[in-house]
Amino acid sequence: MSESKLREQICEMAASMFQRGLTGGASGNISARTEDGGLLVSPTGSSFGSLDPARLSRFDAAGILIDGDKPTKEMPLHSAFYETRGKTGAVVHLHSSHAVAWSMMPDIDPDNLLPPLTAYAVMRLGKVRLLPFFVPGDPAMGDAVRGLAGKRSAVVLANHGPVVAGKDLEAAVYAMEELEETAKLALLLQGHRPRMLTSGQVQQVVTKFDVDWD
Repeated sequence: MSESKLREQICEMAASMFQRGLTGGASGNISARTEDGGLLVSPTGSSFGSLDPARLSRFDAAGILIDGDKPTKEMPLHSAFYETRGKTGAVVHLHSSHAVAWSMMPDIDPDNLLPPLTAYAVMRLGKVRLLPFFVPGDPAMGDAVRGLAGKRSAVVLANHGPVVAGKDLEAAVYAMEELEETAKLALLLQGHRPRMLTSGQVQQVVTKFDVDWD
């Protein structure tokens, strides 16, 4: 994909998420790999509802900012996914309400945050890791992602929000939307003893779609 088209796609998909209430104000950030190995990144303090393709932060393949506005302060999160998951083509970080709310619930499994409610959550996310609370912009967030050694494509920062890596921008956005919807389902079903996928059914999905499930 040409860089100009990728710039437009980033802004269009970000605006779609904003319009549907997945992130508000100047929260959230997004990045995507360019054909030359560089990155396009949403600027700091920007709103997903009004990103300008011409003002996206542009990094070269060496990780040096070469054009555009100052990038998001959450660059350590993005960089960690690109460094540890070689097939990563895009990273999305939101402050979506249901995922944040679920991160605060007692008795959740930090190694497998979301209950096995649907096949698509298993397919698109694998196991989701809950990471501790960090002050926004803390480089330690990136260190926490690196500590996973590339085994997880999706994490949720406690009391903060989800971060998802995908092979390209569409995959990352769709996986992020699946994470938020699964967290919403989990909250809606709390206390209702829902019929979740069995371990055997989860394994069928994992095997058929070659999902990382470590």
